[in-house]
Amino acid sequence: MCGRFAITLPTDAMAQLFGAVPGNDLPDVPNYNVCPTNAIHVVSHEAGQRRLGAMRWGFLPSWYKSPNDGPLLINARAETIAEKPAFRSAARERRCLVPADGFYEWSKDEDGNRLPWYFSRADGAPMVFAGIWQDWGRGEAPLRTCAIVTCASNKALRAVHHRMPVILEREHWGKWLGEEGHGAALLMTAVGEDVLRFHRVGREVNSNRACGSGLIAGIAA
Repeated sequence: MCGRFAITLPTDAMAQLFGAVPGNDLPDVPNYNVCPTNAIHVVSHEAGQRRLGAMRWGFLPSWYKSPNDGPLLINARAETIAEKPAFRSAARERRCLVPADGFYEWSKDEDGNRLPWYFSRADGAPMVFAGIWQDWGRGEAPLRTCAIVTCASNKALRAVHHRMPVILEREHWGKWLGEEGHGAALLMTAVGEDVLRFHRVGREVNSNRACGSGLIAGIAA
């Protein structure tokens, strides 16, 4: 799965990277502890152009009567995304990109303590997750919400967790956004083992109130 991540790329750099028009409501960066229900940076393709906007991380199906009316849907499984009533329409029509520097995942020691790890790209480039989005609510200002698509982990990451976010290479951004015809489903697989690097980080990140660049600093495993 993907339950926390970090983003430090400045807004103007993000807009330039994706060739997207930036919105006026974007979250502050850097943020080394992005948590579910936070507003996050999302790239969508709407009205013939890419847009960089803010969306609530936590997908809200149209039938939810309130944001707390059902489970918090921060992830959508690649294997079932086309079948689940909550996600299937968005998977066809409303796909998006979620930029990040890296993400956190947890293993457990012999005593059941949660041990955090930080994953980033081995080449140092920004990471881009596959996502889906949906407007929720009625009226003039519906709430924009999104979920990150996950898949089975590659062999290297499996030692920490059995799920991982779908990470898209630059040449696949347009296809995922629906700019290049069909075939997005073929992208929902794990990246190669050589794409990511990871290290243990301090338990401070176990708190959703923790902040600062020290959260991604490596410690002895």
